[in-house]
Amino acid sequence: MKAVAYQASHPIDHPDALIDTILPDPVAQGRDLLVEVRAVSVNPVDTKVRKGSQPENGAWKVLGWDAAGVVRAVGPEVTRFKPGDRVWYAGSILRQGSNSELQLVDERIVGAMPASLDFADAAAMPLTSLTAWEMLFDRLQVPMNVDGAESAADKGRSLLIVGAAGGVGSIMVQLARNLTALTVIGTASRPESQEWVRKLGAHQVIDHSQPLSAELARVGAAAPDYIVSLTHTDQHYAEIVEAIAPQGRFGLIDDPEPIDVRQLKRKSVSLHWELMFTRSIFQTDDMQAQQDILSRIAGLVDAGTVASTATERFGVINAANLKRAHALLESGRSRGKIVLAGF
Repeated sequence: MKAVAYQASHPIDHPDALIDTILPDPVAQGRDLLVEVRAVSVNPVDTKVRKGSQPENGAWKVLGWDAAGVVRAVGPEVTRFKPGDRVWYAGSILRQGSNSELQLVDERIVGAMPASLDFADAAAMPLTSLTAWEMLFDRLQVPMNVDGAESAADKGRSLLIVGAAGGVGSIMVQLARNLTALTVIGTASRPESQEWVRKLGAHQVIDHSQPLSAELARVGAAAPDYIVSLTHTDQHYAEIVEAIAPQGRFGLIDDPEPIDVRQLKRKSVSLHWELMFTRSIFQTDDMQAQQDILSRIAGLVDAGTVASTATERFGVINAANLKRAHALLESGRSRGKIVLAGF
């Protein structure tokens, strides 16, 4: 099978940072699906693994943790899918990624693809949707609207999303706006990014290149009850501590330089980490929850409640195009998601 992989960690401008290669076709066993990958998207985790994970003994490392495709074969223990099914998923950080023609993935973390999307638009969504959903509803325990009625528990409360124009933020804004009673405040520093966040449904948008507490005051926003930091948490941490409401909840997903969590004590603020790969890494008893989440997201997409956040189509899946995608992500100037389709 065709694949894009690497054998040694390099900066993205190095000729061997990502390489077009041919690898053996994998074989489905156990609860695995063998998926014919039709489209992928690129996430910050791809760049972090490329820079920080050195394959041993010249082995090939395949990146990619977002895909949409068609099931080609199933393992003997698979019960929910069959060959020909159109699926989407984010995969496991412990296994080979989706930048290949064929990929093995456990059925418990795979969902049926939205009927209303093509493969490219679908591939933009699994990792960010799972991360945003788990942060809001599993980690922060934000009450969800029931049968279209707003939750009384969160009326008058607000959520501040730091880095709302990125991949996870673009989904989190939509979920929070459509599924909760929260006032949604997003941060973005460039005019085009601010407009993107407004388009996704944020009630207010502020500039995270300025002090967050001053920006909140500028738009007349009360202290947020929930704050989620999606990027550069260490740079924003002092302002997050200053801005958050007493007894608030603070969540983060990035890998910041050390922060002093003792600063949260005075306000009795709770701290919540989210890693989308935790369930698959540890094969948790609730691993199946990721399939359920993807199914719910697919329903929201097909109902027109949530939209794909694909913003850039970089052509076919090859080393040259993936290098361009990695470089754009590393520049910190991307919004939404970069997708590639076909080999």
